[in-house]
Amino acid sequence: MKLKKPRFWNAGKFSIWPYFLFPFTFLFFLLSSFRNIKKKKFSIPVICVGNIYLGGTGKTPLASKIFKICTLLGKKPGFIKKYYSYLNDEINMLKKIGPVFINKNRHSAIKSLIEEEKNVAILDDGFQDLSIEKSFSIICFNEKQWIGNGFLIPSGPLREKLSSLKKADCVFINGNKNLNIENKLLNENKNIKIFYSRYVPKNIKKIHNKKIIAFAGIGNPSNFFDLLKENRIQLIEEISYPDHYNYSKKELNKLIKKSKEKNAILLTTEKDYSRIHYEYKDDINYLSIELEIENEKKFIETIKKII
Repeated sequence: MKLKKPRFWNAGKFSIWPYFLFPFTFLFFLLSSFRNIKKKKFSIPVICVGNIYLGGTGKTPLASKIFKICTLLGKKPGFIKKYYSYLNDEINMLKKIGPVFINKNRHSAIKSLIEEEKNVAILDDGFQDLSIEKSFSIICFNEKQWIGNGFLIPSGPLREKLSSLKKADCVFINGNKNLNIENKLLNENKNIKIFYSRYVPKNIKKIHNKKIIAFAGIGNPSNFFDLLKENRIQLIEEISYPDHYNYSKKELNKLIKKSKEKNAILLTTEKDYSRIHYEYKDDINYLSIELEIENEKKFIETIKKII
């Protein structure tokens, strides 16, 4: 979804807006609660990587990691992505890893995957799709944003209430260990498996000791900027755009001009870089990251049991 999250979605930021929007939130809750959908079971394992916090939780990097794990375990996995035009950036990133099956209907996409003789389906998003019986459901959170102000859309950033974790098998928290979050997760589902992950920059050396203008149009741009600061990158400016933002040539020219005036390097995310017109790619750098999983061996053993 293309949006720039309002500040009142954040935790600890008192605002009248969540309460003003509550009638719409209540309507959203009613519409999502009274769905009676028959689940379709498939002949192959279906692993779902989803979220309940809207955007910026690291679904795509984790889905990519699971693909690599399945491949190492001797399987032939493929990604499932429901078609939305604004998701081309995520689709292009997944295509660098493996085959992506795209359709407006996930059932049809999974059928195409099976016809291509793949034997594990990895859903990048789809936790809210109740028409598919999942073999294993993972919910992603970012430790910094967690559940924001705790309200459902549009009063807050949640697609579902925290109680929806009862139908999940596993949670991934991108960030530092947080016992408060763990306790809340276990209160909702005492059997849920909890793993932690973090992003590790792969090409950070080439931008050390250089002035950087960083920009990002992702779910939580602040997390990208924080990652740079944690790696002691000299940030002279941070520029945020809405998630899945399409950069115009005018905007890109303005950014390039600014970087030359300040003798700085333009840096963005790999996801943003995939949306930039090819004419401008030589003037812009992107940060390549790798997802590291704490207790990765344990997670691999978990995946092995499923597939």
